Amino acid sequence: MATLSIIKNDPWLEPYADAIEGRHQDAVNKEKELIAADGSLKAFANAYNYFGLHRTPTGWVFREWAPNATGITLIGDFSKWKEYVKYALKPIGNGVWEIKLKPEALHHGQLYKMLVHWEGGMGERIPAYATRVVQDEQSKIFSAQVWAPEKPFKWKVRRFVPDTRPLLIYECHIGMAQQREGVGTYTEFKDKVLPRIVADGYNTIQIMAIQEHPYYGSFGYHVSSFYAPSSRFGTPEELKELIDAAHEQGIAVIMDIVHSHAVKNEVEGLGRLDGSYNQYFYGDGRREHPAWDSLCFDYGKNQVLHFLLSNCKYWLDEFHFDGFRFDGVTSMLYYNHGLGQAFGSYGDYYNGGQDTNAITYLTLANKLIHEVNRKAITIAEEMSGMPGLATPFKAGGIGFDYRMAMGIPDYWIKMLKEKKDEDWHPTSIFWELTNRRADEKTISYVESHDQALVGDKTVIFRLIDDQMYWHMMKGDDNAAVNRGIAMHKMIRLVTLATINGGYLNFMGNEFGHPEWIDFPREGNGWSYKYARRQWDLVDREELRYGELNAFDNAMIELVSDIYDFQALPVEKLWDKDDDQVLAFKRGDLVFVFNWAPFKSYTDYGFLAPEGEYEVVLSSDNKKFGGFGNIDEGIRHFTQHDELYADDHKGWLKLYLPARTCQVLRYRHNNK
Repeated sequence: MATLSIIKNDPWLEPYADAIEGRHQDAVNKEKELIAADGSLKAFANAYNYFGLHRTPTGWVFREWAPNATGITLIGDFSKWKEYVKYALKPIGNGVWEIKLKPEALHHGQLYKMLVHWEGGMGERIPAYATRVVQDEQSKIFSAQVWAPEKPFKWKVRRFVPDTRPLLIYECHIGMAQQREGVGTYTEFKDKVLPRIVADGYNTIQIMAIQEHPYYGSFGYHVSSFYAPSSRFGTPEELKELIDAAHEQGIAVIMDIVHSHAVKNEVEGLGRLDGSYNQYFYGDGRREHPAWDSLCFDYGKNQVLHFLLSNCKYWLDEFHFDGFRFDGVTSMLYYNHGLGQAFGSYGDYYNGGQDTNAITYLTLANKLIHEVNRKAITIAEEMSGMPGLATPFKAGGIGFDYRMAMGIPDYWIKMLKEKKDEDWHPTSIFWELTNRRADEKTISYVESHDQALVGDKTVIFRLIDDQMYWHMMKGDDNAAVNRGIAMHKMIRLVTLATINGGYLNFMGNEFGHPEWIDFPREGNGWSYKYARRQWDLVDREELRYGELNAFDNAMIELVSDIYDFQALPVEKLWDKDDDQVLAFKRGDLVFVFNWAPFKSYTDYGFLAPEGEYEVVLSSDNKKFGGFGNIDEGIRHFTQHDELYADDHKGWLKLYLPARTCQVLRYRHNNK
């Protein structure tokens, strides 16, 4: 076989060629095996059209894969929750059970479950492929719900193509997106939050916690029903309306998909659906995730691959999602889930500690998703740095479009916690933001929901802390607040300006949302006080949050106006640690940062392409909470230096106030 281009492009991978080619071949072989009967992954990933409950022209059909069961009966409000022979399923081979019912046997909105019998026991179970699961307000019990509205949802936007040049992601959570204390809905989000995202200039929303989960406080990460959109936010149709409305506004919608583990619950989840321990999960010591109190899928089983691959296709087909951020990929890639392991060399990715079945699954998932929708977006949340994760399959990679640059938020937290402002070195900042594999696109971000959860702090809170409660009024000249606002803008702009794929922001952080996220739990008296967003802070003109929001809008607009901004080379022009000044160029834009807390520089010079420049963005503008010391009307001309004449470079001399950044646009050569 020809050498895969991932190995050709990176000579350091040469010693591991056998392992890389072996993984590639594993995926090729598994795909051949899976599609033998259907001809394509797209046709194979159709389990949701076969299993579960479906209304047919002649009535209803329900099927479940439960190889360990000795009997299965449907129970529900139609049977007064009693077990009747007329609702018993029949085994039809390969562990599959089936029942066909007359049209009048079930009605839209009725509740149901399976009563499953196995050797030595029995239990109530929610079907694995249930597409609607609801919780009783009083008893808190979850049940599947017959969901077959008379009129199918009519999409206004049939085909949608995401704008990925660059990809600008607004990460959000439906339930906590509202101002009020309580759980927000899909409709509220569509009506109240979507217009804000449009105004902010982001072109993609990434929604968390869509798959049904029994415990709200799990942030959606302990999934019970993989095919059911969470009913606590509304109906499936209301979710479709939200996605359709986003598409109408030109905004892509990607979903946080959890295929790395599942909730342990047996009554609500897949835990022991047919009484066995090893139906969907490992049956041995690998069954339970040591850190997450959850269950680990057995990716070596074809039926599990059928379930998970079909799940990817289901959300794309049925809900028109534009792709996925795969959660917990590191946990999937390694037998030890990457826990307590430092990944210091290439050998750590090819030492036999990798779960080849999981790697095969992720590779096939990416292949399938792009078969279903060529323009779909896939992002890996992965912290070990596994090479090839975001490299195309045909080149020898796992096939994600992007990987999360998880080192960047960690870097900012480390800087804020451990370094004095005068020790922020531009060489370190630039290296951290641009150190990545050339053949893999990343999503850069300052902070996501992870950094905002209880036990952690948002960047703004690290900067200003409790001074935020008293000194965020305009005209209140508070040193901590002034520093915080200045640094918040600089950190965000330098992160956005160095992207090589996309940029992500968690909702509210664009305007410096105070405090952390704390979901209702016993420890806080089941309060929703911190599980919401205080939009009134950014709307109130007397407060300074609007200044941060205005800067965020301006920087997002700046890069989104440049087609393929993320693909332009990042060319360092200047970094001097003594002065704390950093300057780099992308296309016609020059980004200049003075990180020094107290030193302002007059006529600070660095080499740039000869010509004329104009200021197009300044963090020091008063509308962004700055001091207005930079005159944005001045045209800057480079000063000729014979030494650099052959390079067509001259000295660009600028006024650089302390803790400010500015962006200049190259207008033309001044010769």
